[in-house]
Amino acid sequence: MESFKKKYWKINLKYLSILLSIWFLVSFVFGILLVDELNTIRIGGFKLGFWFAQQGSIYVFVILIFVYVLLMNRLDKKFGFDK
Repeated sequence: MESFKKKYWKINLKYLSILLSIWFLVSFVFGILLVDELNTIRIGGFKLGFWFAQQGSIYVFVILIFVYVLLMNRLDKKFGFDK
């Protein structure tokens, strides 16, 4: 039973690590570190670096919440925790 729980949490932490890495990439790297390079690209009249810093990281965070819910629902079903 113990390895069953460890496997579940190992997969859960893997999901969290990947999703938080994506959020870090979008919010910190794109929104702060690469903002000057991204500002050379314009979408809809706005600089891309500005968009990532102001809007993109928020949109990505909300999308990642839904992805996490989807992944955890699947993981719960796989391990029988959906009942």
